[in-house]
Amino acid sequence: MPVMPGAEPFHHDGGSVGVLLCHGFTGTPQSLRPWAEHLAAAGLTVALPRLPGHGTTLAEANLTHWEDWYAELDRHLAQLRERCDQVFVMGLSMGGTLAIRLAEVHGDDVAGLVLVNPSLLTKRPDRFLLPVLRWVVPTWPGIASDIKKPGATELAYDKIPVKASYQLTRLWLTTRGDLAKVTQPVLIFRSTEDHVVEPDSCEMFHAKASSTDVREVVLEDSYHVATLDNDAPTIFEGSVEFVRELAKTPI
Repeated sequence: MPVMPGAEPFHHDGGSVGVLLCHGFTGTPQSLRPWAEHLAAAGLTVALPRLPGHGTTLAEANLTHWEDWYAELDRHLAQLRERCDQVFVMGLSMGGTLAIRLAEVHGDDVAGLVLVNPSLLTKRPDRFLLPVLRWVVPTWPGIASDIKKPGATELAYDKIPVKASYQLTRLWLTTRGDLAKVTQPVLIFRSTEDHVVEPDSCEMFHAKASSTDVREVVLEDSYHVATLDNDAPTIFEGSVEFVRELAKTPI
């Protein structure tokens, strides 16, 4: 399946500390590309894969399951673990959900998490219709480019693939059930104005994760896709500082 121009994955061979980056639902690696390049410039080994069903067509997205998205990241984590002494996992929105899931499953193989507006639930009333609507309606209005910065655009689907959206709810359910298994240091960046993910997700993470080192930075000048927004430098610089603090070897 042809990939949208600009939606290609990004990889960089750097030092002995690695970072796996996870993009969000209906998005592409483009939303995290500047972040990935900043991490690479800091000397880190970086992997930013494209999730199955993303950056191609809505029809293909509707053929994927959350396990497919997870498996792609799991494969890249294994590759980074072979090459690097430590691996940190970072993600935006659903990418944050998948990052949390990797931490739950892999324990100490994940050195730390950096989460940007991670999602664990929604309170939208139409969520109750998903189990039925997924067999009737292929798409509904999109959520892409929730960005405050003028001129900044997210490369993503303009509509939501409904069957894939149902899969996202299954990922949430699985991840929420194992939040107590998260023990790694965590750095969360949360936008005060987010039109995609409600603050309840971060509240749930704080309440149920077992990590004793959880830091939160509030982003006052960005919407949901904060990695392309006004506060992006805060995310980029903060994540490098977080890794430098926790890395066993200097970077």
